[in-house]
Amino acid sequence: MPFPKPSSQLPLPRRDWALFLDFDGTLVSLAAHPDDVHVSPHLKSLLGELDRTFEGAVAVVSGRPLEQLERLLAPVSLPMAGIHGLEWRDADGTRHTAIDQPAQLASCRDALAAFVETRPGLHYEDKGVSLTLHYRSAPELDEACHEFFVAQHRALGDTFELISGKCVLELRPSGYHKGTAVARLLDETPVFQARTPVFIGDDVTDEDAFRVVNARGGHSVRVGSQGETVASYYLESVQEVLTWLESLATQGA
Repeated sequence: MPFPKPSSQLPLPRRDWALFLDFDGTLVSLAAHPDDVHVSPHLKSLLGELDRTFEGAVAVVSGRPLEQLERLLAPVSLPMAGIHGLEWRDADGTRHTAIDQPAQLASCRDALAAFVETRPGLHYEDKGVSLTLHYRSAPELDEACHEFFVAQHRALGDTFELISGKCVLELRPSGYHKGTAVARLLDETPVFQARTPVFIGDDVTDEDAFRVVNARGGHSVRVGSQGETVASYYLESVQEVLTWLESLATQGA
């Protein structure tokens, strides 16, 4: 697998791009707890400038629930996909959900709450349609967390999938990921259609989106160079991402 090209070789910007942006680790630095993230007024202003530059073809695609994204980014009004594409909203605020809350998660939800309660440093999110365990504050529990989630995944069966990221594990219904979220926007939302997709993300959960973008002749950008990736380019840090996005907005203007 070829190594992605560095920032010095990023493609020249075009006004016909459709820009898809991961959130944590891409637009904002990773935090020990999801609630510790702060969005600066500058970032909100930058997203607004990009939205104007690309004529509305800018979307945030995240593992976070929509409610969190909307609260953190307000008053910015962009298309957004939350929980890896299991829910999404249009630019006008209309919300959509791909699947109802799975009843099978009930027993796993109780077991996860008990698992976290006895282990300081762990935090879990109940997103309704998926369950997420964060252990960035307790990396020494990596093996125990994986063993627990593997057992829960085995009990749930093939209709769910287990996703592993940077000190985070998630159980979610199969068949939905950031790649399906990007494809949906490209195929079903007029402002994104007939544009060249560009996706920027930092984690293994972004690889599905990279594959979709690559298959459609677009540009995939991995933030940080850890591990294997199908991305075509890489940026070293959140700050490099913001600097590049600023240049896109400036050149577009």
